[in-house]
Amino acid sequence: MDDDRVTRRRVGAAEVRRANRGWWDTDADAYQAEHGAFLGDVDFVWCPEGLREADARLLGEVAGRRILELGCGAAAAARWLAAQDARPVALDLSAGMLRHAAEAADRTGVRVPLVQADALALPFADAAFDTVCTAFGAIPFVDDSAAAMREVARVLRPGGRWVFSVTHPMRWIFLDDPGEGGLTAVHSYFDRSPYVEQDERGVATYVEQHRTLGDRIRELVGAGFRLLDLVEPEWPAGHEGIWGQWSPLRGRLFPGTAIFVAEKPAAG
Repeated sequence: MDDDRVTRRRVGAAEVRRANRGWWDTDADAYQAEHGAFLGDVDFVWCPEGLREADARLLGEVAGRRILELGCGAAAAARWLAAQDARPVALDLSAGMLRHAAEAADRTGVRVPLVQADALALPFADAAFDTVCTAFGAIPFVDDSAAAMREVARVLRPGGRWVFSVTHPMRWIFLDDPGEGGLTAVHSYFDRSPYVEQDERGVATYVEQHRTLGDRIRELVGAGFRLLDLVEPEWPAGHEGIWGQWSPLRGRLFPGTAIFVAEKPAAG
């Protein structure tokens, strides 16, 4: 993309929502063509490092649990949860991604309820779920992730678990480059200005938000959560795949993903 089409600037909530919904609707086919085989049709992969919920068990017991996959994309994780006897619901803002979720359900015969909605206005009752989770969905793409945390807390029952993965905040120091060009720090870790791709008129077409590790913890605590764990998956030996900025070169040196495991305290 041309340099003048990429910037770091503040973006209003409506422009963020419009840009990211349009991006994922337009990019859904290309995204699935590039990453669908890695993610699988019925699998729960937390990150480009390849950490799977089947091995990590970050959600704890899932059988019989009401689970919301937030920002589900093609909903592979929700289908995996259904195969583990959970009761998942898959939600995404993008109709394009949900179309792929419906097609994958037809291919696999594993069906879960699909909901198109905004993570900042979840269409569910209070305490509707036992667990909420997302692998790189929603949280980096909303303008007010603290408000999204509060929405998750609202729909989660007391004692329920909230687990989400995002690009590791320290990655924002570097260029989005899987090669040697991505090993030199060029940005301030403390600059929260969003990464923005825009059209020739200067209208945002893709927006991704940066928060520091401290910001994320404060968001969780502010929403009433208790942080149980912060997982930084290491790049596994033998994994030679490249996913955007993720690569063996960078993965051997510093983390690419942060997974936050939190719990809504039980009542009383």
